[in-house]
Amino acid sequence: MIEQYIGLHQKRLEAVVGLLEACNATRVLDLGCGAGRLIKLLLRKPQFKQIVGMDVSYRALEEAARRLKLSRMSDRQRQRISLLQGSLMYRDGRMDGFDAAAIVEVIEHLDPPSLAAFERVVFEGARPEAVIITTPNREYNVKWKTMPGGKFRHPDHRFEWTRTEFQHWSRRVAERYGYEVRFLPVGPEEPDIGAPSQIGVFTR
Repeated sequence: MIEQYIGLHQKRLEAVVGLLEACNATRVLDLGCGAGRLIKLLLRKPQFKQIVGMDVSYRALEEAARRLKLSRMSDRQRQRISLLQGSLMYRDGRMDGFDAAAIVEVIEHLDPPSLAAFERVVFEGARPEAVIITTPNREYNVKWKTMPGGKFRHPDHRFEWTRTEFQHWSRRVAERYGYEVRFLPVGPEEPDIGAPSQIGVFTR
């Protein structure tokens, strides 16, 4: 995958961990946690007392448990982690009561008509104090010469937004659900096209 060549994914995860630390979160949701790479970084930080990873894919959760070595983890560490199967399309009380939610490279895998349900589930239902969302910046795709024009970075992406499109969506969501939002780049910034990935930091 293209991003592996520049270590963008690792930079993105480290940026998200830093933002979660800065907002003083202790109970964190990783929504769309996949194989648990963000959870692995969060476990290194004693600040995070409860870490819940949720994914719609049971296979991904099995892979996360394997990568995190849950079966060999000390009881003290194991008590900090829960892995749950669930969808971001449906209200789920297990998401309630958390300080922050991280949603890393997830929204672009949703069909655009599903975004409204996602918004309600996260911002109206779960309603954490902080929500950190990352997504690719489509404008940066021209930097990868091997990517055919008009193609997405991953075959499962349903869309990829420009910075303006992401900021427009984020500001609308923030206004509707009582949050403020600011934006940060991830990776090297280029004139006119920005950085390869973008972060929206929602707080209330």
